Amino acid sequence: MSARSAVRRRRGSLGGRLALGAFALVVAAVGLTIALVDWLESPALAGAVVLLLLLPATLYLVQRLVLPLLAMFRAMAGTVTSYRDGDFAFSLAWKRNDEMGDLVAAHNALGDVLREQRVGLVQRELLLDTMVQNTPVAMLLSDQAGRIVYANISARKLLNAGHKMEGSSLAELLEAAPESLREAVARGGDGLFTVERDDEEEIYYLARRGFRLNGRAHELFVLRHLTAELRRQEVRTWKKVIRVISHELNNSLAPVASLAHSGAELVRRGQHEQLERVFATIAERARHLEGFIRGYARFAKLPAPRPEDVAWPDFIERLRSQVSFEIDGALPEPAAVFDPGQLEQALLNLLRNAHESGSASEQVSLRVRRLPGAVTIEICDRGSGMSETVLSSALLPFYSTKRGGTGLGLALAREIAEAHGGRVSLANREDGGLTVTMTIPQ
Repeated sequence: MSARSAVRRRRGSLGGRLALGAFALVVAAVGLTIALVDWLESPALAGAVVLLLLLPATLYLVQRLVLPLLAMFRAMAGTVTSYRDGDFAFSLAWKRNDEMGDLVAAHNALGDVLREQRVGLVQRELLLDTMVQNTPVAMLLSDQAGRIVYANISARKLLNAGHKMEGSSLAELLEAAPESLREAVARGGDGLFTVERDDEEEIYYLARRGFRLNGRAHELFVLRHLTAELRRQEVRTWKKVIRVISHELNNSLAPVASLAHSGAELVRRGQHEQLERVFATIAERARHLEGFIRGYARFAKLPAPRPEDVAWPDFIERLRSQVSFEIDGALPEPAAVFDPGQLEQALLNLLRNAHESGSASEQVSLRVRRLPGAVTIEICDRGSGMSETVLSSALLPFYSTKRGGTGLGLALAREIAEAHGGRVSLANREDGGLTVTMTIPQ
């Protein structure tokens, strides 16, 4: 016999018992009624006697079969309520091997699965809470009423001398906080701020995000201490600057020293006709070194931009008088607002880079597009483009792949764009070459 048919037969046992009991009562009632009618000669009296005699059997059958089912149904309702409340510690027992036994087994299996999931969830929550509590990043969560509902250990140490802050007012907490933190929170958004402690500046980064939790607005504040990291980055940057400057100075001063020695020898020998070539080379190296130092000074002392209305035709013609390029498309008719001197310097750097990329001069182009709330300037060439590594680092100060390059052209363009509230992006072209896009808000 197959397992399926066995299950079907077993699953019919509960119904079979109920049907058998009901059938037995009916047969007994009919038999007794017939016998009593002949004896008592009254059908009504015989029916009453049969009911009276079968009443205990009926009560026994109900108690034996129906009441345990009702009790089990109540128990199942109770366990379902416990599951709903998150309590999975209950299980049920049914001794008989019937349909109710199958239902109880399935119910208990569901409870086991929910219990295991609950344990796993609790363990994950515990792990997550441990990680959040012990992270060096300060985390603070406030509700829509401005009350603190969560603060990790770093936040307590930073803002409340290690004491718990849950339930406190965020506004009252900020009143006792450093002024720079209050200003950073009042500004809104993300940003850096500095705290002076023991005659030293500590630099922090504030990030804030709003979200809804349980249908209510909450705001998360994240404070990250960046002083050590920024100092390490500052040391690395200075080392790189020193290497670049030392390399450039050596490339200029070593030939100058050698030429000065050669000039002295020529004077001693009376070969004055060669002195002009020596002095010309010294002057060329001096001009190169002067330009190198001027570039660094311009980058380090970039003034705040002074925006003004600038007409595109006149501005583009000034650029074309200094470097050649093609104009892609028509220039926007409305004037744009930016610092013409700074933007001219930035675009000159980008156009000269395009010419030095190996692209033909006639393939260097400039396109100006007017967008909602901004203007974009695209400079395109057909050079060799950039690798992914170079693309990710090309806008960093002092990064250069050119022999003798200062790495300030793109960095200065980026600095000027960001001073205007814009940005610079780089992208390789599909058919070869590079597109540099400068976006300036309007």
